[in-house]
Amino acid sequence: MNLVFFDHPEIRQNLLPFTFTRPVADIRTGILTIREKWERRLDLKGSFATENYLSEKFPLITGTDNLWINGAVCPTTELTQAILSLKTEEALQQGEIFIAARTANMQLSDPNTKSKQEFTGSLTLIDRVWKIYQHNGAQIRDDFALLTAGRKSVPLNDEHTRVYNPSQVFLEEGAKVRAAVLNAENGPIYLGKNSFVQEGALVRGPFALCEESHVNMGAKVRGDTTVGPFSKIGGEVSNSVIFGYSNKAHDGFLGNSVLGEWCNIGADTNTSNLKNNYENIKLWSYASGGFKDTGLMFCGLMFGDHSKCGINTMFNSGTVVGVSASIFGDGYPRNFIPSFAWGGAAGFTTYQLNKALDTASKAMARRNQELTETDKAILKKIFEDSARYRVWEKKS
Repeated sequence: MNLVFFDHPEIRQNLLPFTFTRPVADIRTGILTIREKWERRLDLKGSFATENYLSEKFPLITGTDNLWINGAVCPTTELTQAILSLKTEEALQQGEIFIAARTANMQLSDPNTKSKQEFTGSLTLIDRVWKIYQHNGAQIRDDFALLTAGRKSVPLNDEHTRVYNPSQVFLEEGAKVRAAVLNAENGPIYLGKNSFVQEGALVRGPFALCEESHVNMGAKVRGDTTVGPFSKIGGEVSNSVIFGYSNKAHDGFLGNSVLGEWCNIGADTNTSNLKNNYENIKLWSYASGGFKDTGLMFCGLMFGDHSKCGINTMFNSGTVVGVSASIFGDGYPRNFIPSFAWGGAAGFTTYQLNKALDTASKAMARRNQELTETDKAILKKIFEDSARYRVWEKKS
């Protein structure tokens, strides 16, 4: 059986800016990406049915017996069993939500299957950007159980570290903790391969620190937080998800937020996640072209891949930043910052593509990664497609 993750077009739009640079299934929530969760449970490697401009980096591989899974759906044991029970030309859905199908060919608008099965169990669907952090605590718990089942943690032998509920703390090979406090009373703490929790850090679970990532000295991590691989955090972080290869290494608050890959948050940058009048927070919607009520009291910053901000940046609650934006200066910048924007509260100009590519290449080289020609083509496509949001270009 061949595994394919498909992007539902409407969901894909609602998950921008993070799906500008990846298929839906490559979004991280919990310890793993959605793709990785399914691949572990099904013991299969998947490919992607996604946008054409992403297809070289994320290719589609099909066979005669394909299992198509909605890339926004997170697995459970019950759901996995239901999907594995599908016969050829059967689909699985819950109400109007199309979950999966087993068929050679599939049209997303009208799945080409002979019969449709109804799934009545619990379903977690990451179909809005805020659901990435909203479901993160529960997904950490699920992934922790999946990754640690039948395994023993590497011993935590540091005599100056205090651990609460040690049975819910798991260290992979090479993980280190020095003179920190790990409190897993409210949820598990997972420390990935070669990760490092430095001196004086206070960490509450659920928390995931992925491979080669660091919690810097004196950091305060409140829980429901994921730090993806090859990343660093410092200061105060609460209920946030960092996809990977990104740094928020210094003091400042990040709450109810999502950072993509290759991002950098300047020292003493702060995000607001709560309005002073306690009203629901509105968030920019690429799908509707305007701000939409999230129905949430707490919502911080949605920060697309390759974006950066300077020291002491202040982000209002419900701020959306696109891909490869550079934000700096005093005052609060606007709540929607398009891709390839350069500036801040005083105004924006366009971050020219050649300069943005040069910065991305240098940032990736620092982690021994290469900005490939395929990556450059993706960023060029985003630069062109996002021009309509850079309203200042129309005035010049």
